[in-house]
Amino acid sequence: MRTWRLAGIVLAAFVLVTSACAGQGQESATNTSPVTGAFDWKRFSGQEITLLLNEHPWTDGVQPLIPEFEKLTGIKVNVQTFSEDLYFDKMEQALRSSSPVADVYFLPMDSTGYTQYQAGLIAPLSPYIDNPSLTASDYDISDFPEGFISVVKYPPGAAETQIYGIPITFETYILFYNKELVDRYLGGQVPQTMSELVADAQKITDEANGEVYGAVMRGIRSDTIMDTLTGVVFDSWGSDPTPLPYNIWFDGAWSKPRLTDPRIVEGLSNYAALVAAGPPNALSLDWPDATTLFQQGKAAFFIDASLFAPAMEDPSQSQIAGKVGYAMLPSTNQGAMTGHWMWGLGIPANSEHKEAAWYFIQWATNKENTAKIGVHTWGAPRTSAFSDPVYTDALVPEYVDAVSTAMATSRPTAVMKEGWKEGALVIVNAMQQMAQGKNPQEVMAAAQAQFEQLFG
Repeated sequence: MRTWRLAGIVLAAFVLVTSACAGQGQESATNTSPVTGAFDWKRFSGQEITLLLNEHPWTDGVQPLIPEFEKLTGIKVNVQTFSEDLYFDKMEQALRSSSPVADVYFLPMDSTGYTQYQAGLIAPLSPYIDNPSLTASDYDISDFPEGFISVVKYPPGAAETQIYGIPITFETYILFYNKELVDRYLGGQVPQTMSELVADAQKITDEANGEVYGAVMRGIRSDTIMDTLTGVVFDSWGSDPTPLPYNIWFDGAWSKPRLTDPRIVEGLSNYAALVAAGPPNALSLDWPDATTLFQQGKAAFFIDASLFAPAMEDPSQSQIAGKVGYAMLPSTNQGAMTGHWMWGLGIPANSEHKEAAWYFIQWATNKENTAKIGVHTWGAPRTSAFSDPVYTDALVPEYVDAVSTAMATSRPTAVMKEGWKEGALVIVNAMQQMAQGKNPQEVMAAAQAQFEQLFG
């Protein structure tokens, strides 16, 4: 979830300051592989690699499988796992160490990864992916949606790029709904458009007199809500490109913010209206609060990360297990779109065993293991996983349909810009003002002026 990455944002700023010392993207120019001949899983037998992993359901899923990798390849694997609050510090220390610490690491596939690339701290994977001597013929990089891979193609927006990470788990932003409350207040009719969702959420809040609420959303003033918020804005944006590094908020240059674009205004207004349909303290809710309220059956609708679904279906955590519906974000006049955030695997530039590290990454992220490990995360990032019974039989069918539909058109929510936290807070402030009843066009005109000062 976005809350995991707050420390990473702070560290990213530090990396940007020091990147001039390391040299931008140095590894992309120097990392080529001379390996030729037939692909052979035993090619690097006898080598030893270290994995630097975050405590995460993906880590829980992969660890029991590692002996299979060691037997297949003859490569010895050491695992170092750290809790979320420690992981980002350990990651940065490992990448910046003068001597090798790790060979594979949990890569945040957002601006954190980009700043690591700028500082020359991460190795490109394209030389291995493109070499049939180092990548099995059935690996199939195209099985990952292009929207998932695009966020780790550096330099972003360039004519020629290289891939720097492979997705291992993702969250996309979908609609959760309480079936019992939809039956009680809406006659069982799930809203099909965003305007219907906004109206229905307010209707439930008005009629329930504080017993339940129409919606519960992240409303807190924090840049950590931006991924979910951006996913809702994408729904109003439609199919027009949102190229990195600028994403939706700039028109191809940092000096050209476009916060007054009617689609952006509409998307933020929709998000704000759903926040306003929540409890009296809606503007102080973060994801733990919103999730808990929804699990307690206190809200009819909830838009947030798909990876909350396992907790919704766990009777030990959720009072509405088995009563939750899942859907793609309701459509707007522009169609139905959403966004995503991902963890991936990368190779530190200072690794001395890059080829062996790539063998682990391709094995852990192949079709078979993506499906197996995805059972633990509910976020398998390969398209093929959504037709693999190993994966789909472990999930709720409605969830499978919603997420497979979402991932086909989902796009990254990242903005790759130093100082972006300030810009994100301008947007969050604007959303909060709309939720309090202020005119959306006036609010966004003021936000546009602030962006021009910040980034112009």
